Amino acid sequence: MYQRGLAEQARFRFPAAIRLLKRGLVLSARADDTPERTEVRVRTLAVLGTCLAETSGRDSAIEAFETARREITTLRLPELCAELSAAIDLSQGVVVMRTGQPEQAIEWFTRYISFVERGMGQVDGADKFPLRLVFGLINRAYASGAVRKRERAVADLERAIAVARRYDLRQSYPYAIHALGNVHKQCGDLAEALRRYEEAERIFRADEQAAPLARMQMDQAEAMLMIGLSDEAGKHLDEALPVMRREKFGQEIAEVEMFRASAALLDGELDLARRMAKASQRKLEKRGSTWWMMAALIELWAHGRRALQNNRVTQSLVQKALSLSDELAANRLVDESRFARLLAVRLEVRRGRLAAAQELLRRLPGPRAVTPIDHRMQRRLILSELAVARGNRRAALLHARLGLDELGHVRDQLGGLELVSATAVHGRELGELAIRLVLERDDARRLFAWLERTRAQAYRYEPLEHVDNTEVAARITEVRGLSRELMRAGLDGRPTADLRDRLAKAQREANRLGWNSQRWGEPRPVARVDEVIAELGRRAMVSFATSGGAMVAVVVAGSRVRMVRLGNAQEALESAQKLHFDLNALAPDHLPVPLVEVIGASARRQAARLDELLIKPLAGLIGERELVMVPTGALYAVPWGVLPSLHGRAVTTAPSATTWLAAAQAEEPGSDQVLLVRGPGLQFADGEVDRLAAHHNKATVLSGEDATAAEVLAHLDGADLVHVAAHGEHETENALFSRLELVDGPLFAHELGRLRKPPAHVVLAACELALNRIRPGDEALGFAGAMLAGGTRTVVAAASKVGDEASAAAMADYHRALVAGAAPAVALAEAMAKDPFRRPFLCLGSG
Repeated sequence: MYQRGLAEQARFRFPAAIRLLKRGLVLSARADDTPERTEVRVRTLAVLGTCLAETSGRDSAIEAFETARREITTLRLPELCAELSAAIDLSQGVVVMRTGQPEQAIEWFTRYISFVERGMGQVDGADKFPLRLVFGLINRAYASGAVRKRERAVADLERAIAVARRYDLRQSYPYAIHALGNVHKQCGDLAEALRRYEEAERIFRADEQAAPLARMQMDQAEAMLMIGLSDEAGKHLDEALPVMRREKFGQEIAEVEMFRASAALLDGELDLARRMAKASQRKLEKRGSTWWMMAALIELWAHGRRALQNNRVTQSLVQKALSLSDELAANRLVDESRFARLLAVRLEVRRGRLAAAQELLRRLPGPRAVTPIDHRMQRRLILSELAVARGNRRAALLHARLGLDELGHVRDQLGGLELVSATAVHGRELGELAIRLVLERDDARRLFAWLERTRAQAYRYEPLEHVDNTEVAARITEVRGLSRELMRAGLDGRPTADLRDRLAKAQREANRLGWNSQRWGEPRPVARVDEVIAELGRRAMVSFATSGGAMVAVVVAGSRVRMVRLGNAQEALESAQKLHFDLNALAPDHLPVPLVEVIGASARRQAARLDELLIKPLAGLIGERELVMVPTGALYAVPWGVLPSLHGRAVTTAPSATTWLAAAQAEEPGSDQVLLVRGPGLQFADGEVDRLAAHHNKATVLSGEDATAAEVLAHLDGADLVHVAAHGEHETENALFSRLELVDGPLFAHELGRLRKPPAHVVLAACELALNRIRPGDEALGFAGAMLAGGTRTVVAAASKVGDEASAAAMADYHRALVAGAAPAVALAEAMAKDPFRRPFLCLGSG
């Protein structure tokens, strides 16, 4: 019964293990009182205690351990007593660690490790100790990491890995790597934590170890939340939860609810965050785990933010925050204790009790080296709000700038567009406060500087350094094959649910692997307005922003910088969305005339409305100049040439002035290496590419069976001009899997990071590939955006659907003007002017 129970415990099947172990204890009670019988009972009680901790809580576990220790005292064999006592020490350390007492756990693990080290020095029986040493070191490292003793934790894990390699203990290696990921996460090195998790995940998956993989996915989700990837963390938890329920995990399910609550809080879903946090707290309290305080902290912050929104801050809520802070401090949860106290300070500021807030803040130590970035950003936000309440706007803006600089240091350590863009969520409130303060002073130059400091930071970096990763490439190939198979199944009328699940899983795995396959160069400095003025020349730049429900534009033209308040932001953003829907509806090549008239009239109304709201108020400042537009939110999808005032006007769209300046100052593209690609299924693609080949007589043409994803990628590398005529699709939920359809399946935005030298000028004669998923901080992710971030100077693409015939005609006109010497933005303006509503292309980057 003991052996069977131990096997079930190893599979994390705790209820089954408990039944077997209890039955073993009943059987052993009937046996003769011998050392062998006592040894089995003690070992059974040790495993039983560990299992009871998972299902019934700490008290039941400790009771089993105490019973075991009493039984050990009946033995008269010193060596056996020492071994059994060490087994109980290890089990008790695991339990107190799991229930939130890492300092005590370190003591138990140290006692166990000392016993194992003595055993390894023996001549006889030393072969059984290396595996024990590895797991003792791993467990102590977990506990040391939990109390932020990084050097001790890393030393233990490096020793564990060395022992595992020396003695070929392959089954223990991924656990040590997983633990190393946790230590890096606890100490704030999130990029290294994710890298270690991915390394361990590959081994767990290869060995089909579902239960330890599910545990690790929960730790991965926590790291993602610390970065700001709430949606990706949710998917991770959703994948782990069924395994946990099937294996009847106890505390982990409560922890999943806690992390789900944290994700909801990050997304601003405050009521959901409170409900999930309370559910988690109840389960953890029932189990006797002190981690209930972590759930209570999430619920408290959700409650506090709702109270701040509704302006219903009470003394009882302040006191609740202070009481929880004291409880967290008593359990050595230092950063969490300070985080609860920060909320109390923020609530006191809102109540107007500035002296009380100042006193609480004075007694609160500053952040430690390992304090999470979201805690740091909240502290800066509170310092800014307190400064505003005291009438010191200069100090408020200083704290905002310092906070965003701290966030930038975290961002600089990360790889992959998704990770870099996700961090902006932590600086959202601080950036909004700064923008509001600057707007109150009507200082256009300062507003320009703050907009650049708070938006589109993912585009500030030097082009990506390529990192070879065959596993990412293999996973992308799997995604491509599944995408193609899914399309065929849909056309054949076959069931697609299983294929969709497999595709979603493969995409998630490719994303996670891709986080460590990209590295950034140095971040570019934020563009100064004088630099932009110098580069613009006779052009003008219009940078849009929203604050407090209002739309504002900063116009840079000539040597002047002016701010214009444009009224209600919601009205403009809704018109932009409606225009996008109308353009999609107009896209098919052969719509009935009555339908074209109705939809066209609606599109013209929305375009005219946007013109009234956004462009005409700026007419005196921009004149007839060529324009560089820096949009916000839904304005990213506006093809500016459809607006009456901008008909035939050269317009370039950029995520930020910093991005535009870097692209404008990049080396001018040559004209020698031209690539023309013809994708499958386009009605007019043959004629389109043939006409373009006549304009570019040295061009390389990929079509038919030659137009594979691998071939196109290979020829994209280092090209001067690329034109792709293919179907495309923007993925709203997973922007880096936006794609071009090629003969062997999709080419994904995700793969563009593999290019060693990105193409200089790319024309995407495909639907929707100028669309982006907009994250906080106007961080725009999509196919065209991935090319700009990777170093492409100019991308011409559509933000809505385009008919094959209309696209072919527009591109013929575009290349004709391009070959005649027109700049990309000018050439596109001429091509769009003939039929703007059916040629809704944008010139992105630099025109």
